[in-house]
Amino acid sequence: MTARLSFEHELQLLRENLIEMGQLIEAAIEKTLLAFETQDEVLANEIIQGDRNINDIEKTIEARCLSLILKQQPVARDLRIVTTALKVVTDMERIGDHAADIAELTIREKRVHVFNLVKHIPEMGMVAKSMVHDAVHAFTTISIEEAREIIDRDDVVDDLFDKVKEEVAVLLRTSNEHVDQCVDILMIAKYFERIGDHAVNICEWTEFHETGSVNNIRIL
Repeated sequence: MTARLSFEHELQLLRENLIEMGQLIEAAIEKTLLAFETQDEVLANEIIQGDRNINDIEKTIEARCLSLILKQQPVARDLRIVTTALKVVTDMERIGDHAADIAELTIREKRVHVFNLVKHIPEMGMVAKSMVHDAVHAFTTISIEEAREIIDRDDVVDDLFDKVKEEVAVLLRTSNEHVDQCVDILMIAKYFERIGDHAVNICEWTEFHETGSVNNIRIL
């Protein structure tokens, strides 16, 4: 196998690893939403334990990227491919962390009544999940047009976050009984908002992959 064919083979394995990691974080978000809505403590603990698998595949991807850099010494566009994967995998790992963070808040104490009063968190989570799915697809297929559409979609998550804050404000004005729970709700909403931000980061690195620029700033 020639050096170029070997490099292309390793890149394909890297792509497959990234797709697998994307599937893991998407599943984690989906389980998080279900655990949140049903107060399923067993499922929440499963999400927390599953974060180890996400961390493991992150290390696999990082090791593959570093091996490619050391053995193949890529330049120009090839170097962007590898360095971008290193950036993207960091955002993907943080998405997994946020799913586990939400799961921990879900099992801290039972608070179904308050959660039922905050209507926009499930919708916020669904939008964030779709952004993550589409962002990983855009990156692995190098679709700049799709990536830019996903970036625009982040405004929906931000608007829903504002609605959650309004809902929590109403709860606090009407009763002091659920102050601690309201703080947790805001933290959960913030984690979903951050998941959306990480999806945006993946999309921006998709653009860098092809152009060498991020936000119209030339990097490589």
